[in-house]
Amino acid sequence: MASNYKRIISILGHDIPLGTSKEINFNIAKLHTATIIEVPVIIERAKKPGPTVLFTAGIHGDEINGVDIVRQLISKKINIPKRGTIICMPILNVFGFLNSSRSFPDGRDLNRVFPGSANGSLASRVANRLMTEIIPDVDLIIDFHTGGASRFNAAQLRIVKNDSELETLASVFGAPFALYSNNIGKSFRNACYQLGKPILLYEGGKSFFVDDTISKIGIEGVKRILNHFDMLNPKKKISPPKEPTVFVEESKWIRAKRSGMFKAKMAINSKVYIDDILGQITDPYGKVHHTVKSTIEGYIINLNEASLVYQGDALFHITSKLKS
Repeated sequence: MASNYKRIISILGHDIPLGTSKEINFNIAKLHTATIIEVPVIIERAKKPGPTVLFTAGIHGDEINGVDIVRQLISKKINIPKRGTIICMPILNVFGFLNSSRSFPDGRDLNRVFPGSANGSLASRVANRLMTEIIPDVDLIIDFHTGGASRFNAAQLRIVKNDSELETLASVFGAPFALYSNNIGKSFRNACYQLGKPILLYEGGKSFFVDDTISKIGIEGVKRILNHFDMLNPKKKISPPKEPTVFVEESKWIRAKRSGMFKAKMAINSKVYIDDILGQITDPYGKVHHTVKSTIEGYIINLNEASLVYQGDALFHITSKLKS
């Protein structure tokens, strides 16, 4: 990251000097009732200059596990840096959060409209303000996500391949897995990367649900990153990860060959081998008893927790090629 750190940064039109604690309202829009919707942006600056790190969550309104992680960073005062600046935005898509929805009221996915437009749709305008009024003074972004409604993600980071800085940061963070994945066009990650802003995307758990283990791994990872940049408050303790991060180059879905009632036999994070029994699919009448077996060797990084599945549904996401 850059070493020429600014003594004054500008966030949403506010000049913020070193040694300042400030909460700025990110004015999104108004409801139909004319009620103003604002997203708090919580900024903590140490007296000593250093990097500016941004923590974001809730870009999809139904992914509340990430919101819980950023909330805990604030409540546990991990966001008060020894040096530099920490910015926390716990909920980017407050409309979706209020309505238990993934999308914005205009039906758009906020994570598919970046870098946005000042004259575009509601989602596009929010993306544009984020990219033009917050991101320019940021040196590193960590964005928190979850899996889908019934698909539970193992704690993992998503990074692009052949970026030594992101690989180093992923190792420091210490999540169980780091997946190499291309940036998706018009995503927040892609927009930041195009501006030369390093970004780690953390995935863990499932939507509409808070898992304490996923939150803890995320929080401990943040503390290690802050410690890496000499930003962590000395009062906060860190511990090394239990195991080194496994870097995943390729992965494969095991899909249902039958429709029916599904019960997994193997847990998330498990190492499995070819022909291991992963789960079972049965029917309500006791006539169907189908065994789901693994066709590859690897780790389970996503597990479908739905009780009812249809033929072709994704059941287990398993690593198929690890970085050597």
